[in-house]
Amino acid sequence: MKPVLESVAGFHGPLQPGDSEIQTLGCRHTNPDICAKHSMLSICAFVRADQLCLSPSASWPKQFRKLLARASAKNEGRT
Repeated sequence: MKPVLESVAGFHGPLQPGDSEIQTLGCRHTNPDICAKHSMLSICAFVRADQLCLSPSASWPKQFRKLLARASAKNEGRT
């Protein structure tokens, strides 16, 4: 079963406006088809009008901090 909406950035993609440790813009699950919350109204990015996932994987908070640190280091290099 293919997701209706493709992942906006993927698990390793850069952070997007709307991403936080507790939600993601689009699905960041590495395999959305096995996500227990897939297509759940008001939780899953694939069925929400705002495309936010309100229940990212357990590994997402650590990945979010890693991507945030990477973005900060990149921005510091530009100044």
